[in-house]
Amino acid sequence: MSEETKNTAEAVNPAEFLATFNWHKYEEGIDEVDESKLKEFEEALEGTVGFVNERDVIDGKVVRITDRDAIIDINSKSEGVISLNEFRYNPSLAVGDLVEVLVDKREDASGQLVLSHKKARVIKAWDRVNNAHETGEIVNGFVKCRTRGGMIVDVFGIEAFLPGSQIDVKPIRDYDQYVEKTMEFKVVKINHEFKNVVVSHKALIEADLEDQKREIIGQLEKGQVLEGVVKNVTSYGVFVDLGGVDGLVHITDLSWSRINHPNEVVELDQKLNVVILDFDDNKSRIQLGLKQLSAHPWEALNSELKVGDKVNGKVVVLADYGAFVEVEEGVEGLIHVSEMSWSTHLRSAQDFVKVGDSVEAQILTLDREERKMSLGMKQLHPDPWTDITTKYPVGSTHTGTVRNYTNFGVFVELEEGIDGLVYISDLSWTKKIKHPSDFVTVGDKLEVQVLELDVENRKLNLGHKQTQDNPWDAHEATYAIGSTHEGTLTAKNDKGATVAFSDAIEAFVPTRFLEKEDGSKLEKGDTTQFIVTEFSKEYRRIVASHTSLFKEEEKKNIKAAAKKASEAEKTTLGDIGGLAELKKKMEGK
Repeated sequence: MSEETKNTAEAVNPAEFLATFNWHKYEEGIDEVDESKLKEFEEALEGTVGFVNERDVIDGKVVRITDRDAIIDINSKSEGVISLNEFRYNPSLAVGDLVEVLVDKREDASGQLVLSHKKARVIKAWDRVNNAHETGEIVNGFVKCRTRGGMIVDVFGIEAFLPGSQIDVKPIRDYDQYVEKTMEFKVVKINHEFKNVVVSHKALIEADLEDQKREIIGQLEKGQVLEGVVKNVTSYGVFVDLGGVDGLVHITDLSWSRINHPNEVVELDQKLNVVILDFDDNKSRIQLGLKQLSAHPWEALNSELKVGDKVNGKVVVLADYGAFVEVEEGVEGLIHVSEMSWSTHLRSAQDFVKVGDSVEAQILTLDREERKMSLGMKQLHPDPWTDITTKYPVGSTHTGTVRNYTNFGVFVELEEGIDGLVYISDLSWTKKIKHPSDFVTVGDKLEVQVLELDVENRKLNLGHKQTQDNPWDAHEATYAIGSTHEGTLTAKNDKGATVAFSDAIEAFVPTRFLEKEDGSKLEKGDTTQFIVTEFSKEYRRIVASHTSLFKEEEKKNIKAAAKKASEAEKTTLGDIGGLAELKKKMEGK
């Protein structure tokens, strides 16, 4: 002992000080204590047996465990009490164990030594975590609870994050099974700025599997059959664990039949045999097959099946151009949309069938070598064109349905498989139609007459106006050349104007015949008298004039034209009568 310490010990006797000092008054602040004497007392205690400083971290021994606390001896004047909650990570705590504790208070108000195991662990935890990260040491951790994306783990008293992807090498479906369990971990990342620690249990498993994986990869060969366990199921395929090595069975390699999702064939954790189809140079991507372990369905197809036979099947795939029908497991045939109905107008396969439908069809082509088959549905029904001349002779009238139209006409369906075309010029005797949609709508019922029939090319020419009387037969007499009618100008351009008469008949008036008697011109909306100068029933055309009503020369020309037309008509009738007389004479002879 130094001379200075000796003098201090002599100056302040610890036993005497403790015997005479009123600790209660000191705690309550009743008596003031000479700070110099208190400091001298503290210095005198240093070095004595059982003396500890507050905030010291020392080892203590568990001497007793109650239902709620652990009694710790740190070789001081009294024992400390620590709640068992601070030892949740260590449920196997027992009497005699050495634990780290922090001296929180040498004495509380009741003279009790206050210790903390949790605080002691926190103080030294970062040193241990950093050391474990640097050396790769395996540490124990207590899984406290679930959190978003993973778990919270107590490692040395520090809350570390365990990502869900780092729990195991296989996907985890039940995180709760790990809560409140002590597991081994590896510290994989530390962020000192934000005091974040990331741990992994998967890294330990991967290390154990690495040697096993290398051994398996070294023995892999194409065509080899291995047993595996379904590890994950996705929309595009199934991942299979081959014992530390993963391989993918693509959805197209699961079954010879078409499937919408792999879970129709396999399920998670299912054991199955697979064949190695291919792998890359370092064998990190392994392609597996399941359907290849069974014979191709085309090889087992009935050898007696031939073109012309009827088959039943289920629609498995539907497209605009047709439907694929599975006639036997793994054996499909295509029914093109043109083979679904005798109808010739454009339609989609969805108009006839839907996925899942059971259909009957006839085999049209069968190529076993190429594994292709085409089918037809319409062949099971009579061809409606077989007796077309009997049902739809030229001149017969029928009611059909408007199915489609183009710029030049309307397609009308008389029955399933029998379509005909009505040209735009055969829709109306009187209306000038720019587009068929101005006259009819798809789905409308339309009365038509058969104008032409081409059985060889399966073409039917129809007419709608032919089902009605031609009003121009009557107009020929009403609007004879030289006749006068009242009309209204409905349109006007550089060439002339359109005049509407009372019975909805229109005539064209050239510009030079729009001049009025006073020299001005007729305008749109004017109503006045017009004289017919030309009439054509064939072209449904009438030409009229207002000017000719008061110009004598024009009147003479119109009268001459009318007389000529009348004489031509008489001549024609005379010719017809002469021919009839000649015919009678020849028949009598």
